[in-house]
Amino acid sequence: MHDFKRLTVWQRAYQLSIELIRIAGRFTGPVRYALGDQIARTAISIPSNIAEGAGRHSPKDFKRFLAIALGSAYELETQVLIGRDLALVGEDVAKEHLRELSEIQRMLHGLRDSIQT
Repeated sequence: MHDFKRLTVWQRAYQLSIELIRIAGRFTGPVRYALGDQIARTAISIPSNIAEGAGRHSPKDFKRFLAIALGSAYELETQVLIGRDLALVGEDVAKEHLRELSEIQRMLHGLRDSIQT
């Protein structure tokens, strides 16, 4: 597995990361550094770990990086919820991104489970 850009889960995680980084960039004050930077790092981590795992030579390594990406997806879900509850992210926007995160999590589970090691 080398062409990670062809993976639908990578494409969706990449697009979501772009959207969430833009939102987090609008945060101001201390919350920008506390939550905004964390959202950006976590959002970047999901497609990055998919890509890194795809570049590894063994299915076992790919599976491990997918598990890391999955953990980041759950971490990001928590951060979006916090942003919503602090009224930094609108209810509708949060709902849309949480729905997409749920689908990405489902896809990561499926891909990880399909890999034979």
